[in-house]
Order: sequence, then C-alpha cells, then structure tokens
Amino acid sequence: MKKTALVIMAAGLGSRFGGIKQLEPVGVSGEIIMDYSIYDAIKAGFNKVIFIIRKDLEKDFKEVIGNRIAEKVEVEYAFQELTNLPEGFSVPEGRTKPWGTGQAVLSCKGLIKEPFVVINADDYYGSEAFVKVHDYLVASENEGDYCMAGFILGNTLSENGTVTRGVCQVNKEGNLIDIKETKAIEKKGTNAVAIEDGVETELEISTPVSMNMWGFQPGLLADLEEGFVEFLKENGQELKSEYLLPEEVGNLIKQGKASVKVLSTNDKWFGVTYKEDKPIVMDSIKELVNKGLYPTKLF
Repeated sequence: MKKTALVIMAAGLGSRFGGIKQLEPVGVSGEIIMDYSIYDAIKAGFNKVIFIIRKDLEKDFKEVIGNRIAEKVEVEYAFQELTNLPEGFSVPEGRTKPWGTGQAVLSCKGLIKEPFVVINADDYYGSEAFVKVHDYLVASENEGDYCMAGFILGNTLSENGTVTRGVCQVNKEGNLIDIKETKAIEKKGTNAVAIEDGVETELEISTPVSMNMWGFQPGLLADLEEGFVEFLKENGQELKSEYLLPEEVGNLIKQGKASVKVLSTNDKWFGVTYKEDKPIVMDSIKELVNKGLYPTKLF
C-alpha cells in the first residue's frame, strides 16, 4: 500500500486543554473531534499521522491524544514555533502570534516524504472527504497535482453565529481557479450572506468552500519554503500578518506550478466555533453512531 500521511494543524490550541472548547469531549465515549478525523483517515487508507503542535504543549498533547493514537498508527510530531524562521530573518519586537498555516505545514519539513492531507484539529470533515482525497493522491503521478475537499457552503454554517470560509471559484473541469477567505458568513433565509465593512454580499447555499482540507504531494514543502521567504521580505516586520496556506496555494496555481482538483463532498461539517455549538455537535455525532457509521468507542 502506498504510504500517505494525515497532517493535523493543532499548534493554535491553548496551553492547557481543560478549558479549550475544541478539545472538549463530544463523542459518545468522550472522544474529541480530532479522534473522528483520525478514525476516518485511517479507514480511508492513511497510515501515518503528523501532529503540528507547539513545543510547550508536547507533554499535555501526548497525554490527551497522542499516546493512544500511537498505538493504532505511526505518529510523528512537528513543532510550529514563532522563532522558526529562514536564515536572515528574526521575530519583530512585540510579535507573539505564530506565522500562520503556511508556516505550520512548513514545520513538517523533513518528516513528509509521501503524499499527505492537511486538516484543522478542531473541524469534523466526514468520512467521504478522506476517502476521496486519499484515492486521488494515491492515483496521482504528477508532483504538482493537488486536491481540495470542496464542501457545500450550506453544510458548513453555524446556527449560532458567523463563520469564515474559503469561497472557491471552480472551472468546468473541476479545478480550483481562485479562493478568497471570506469572513462573517451567516445564514439568511434560504441562502447565506457575508458582511464586510457594512456591505452585505449574498452567497448561494450551494457555493463550494474550502474547510482547509488539502491533498498535497511532498514537493509542496519546497514551494512553501520559497514562498515563506518572499512573504517575510514583505511582511516580516508586521505583528499580526500570517503566511496562509490557501493564499500560497492560490499563488502556485497562478504561477502554473500546481493544479488543484476540487473533490466535492456532501458531508456536513461540525465544529465548536461557539460554546452553543457543542450540544449540536454531540447530538450530530450520536446520530452518526446510532446509524452505525461509527462505533460507540473509536479507539
């Protein structure tokens, strides 16, 4: 079986797990959302997990999830640190925020030698997306052939407030043309709206969006490394600027270095964006368990 890796971006989580809403138990047997992503990924054929965390979280993280997952699948750790910068660059005085999802994935340099999928730690994606991404990566033979799980906007909205989504433009061949991070999206009637600077833009509920679930070949790391240098030349002295993975993927598409196939999924996203979301997530997972899609106890 071709080796493939699941990369989970978890460096943005807090210093102690007790009060972090994304890591509160939501499963029937006390599972956290990340457990379901790992279960679905292993079932789809991914046979290695790389957790991207902060170094100061390593002990706590292993106690909460890492050690028990290591009993089921190969596990490695990458550490996203503020000071992990290319030669010639330094952290500007006053900056405390990490450098974004692009740097997070770049922190896996040296660990990734196989096709891989990248996900957020605190989102539930559903099993269909993992199967589609895995099968695409295994079948692909070209280094620049990437993919993205394309969710239906209506399946990714919260009942309790606004969300940020990567709104996608897709051509007739099913390839990604452009992606725009769009904030403050909420339901309105039968559609959705995004509000920016007081201006309301209507979005069709069927619009394809990114939930930061990407399928890549290992050569992406070299492009991220090059892109990070360019980013720091322009933004390295700012205190809050971020080197974002979707933006760099967009740059690679425009440069002709990559193509991204959008793999449509009908699965419904769950996430604890607001504390009021937790009961909804718990009920949704319980329903999936009752339907037999997950065992009562995952691991």
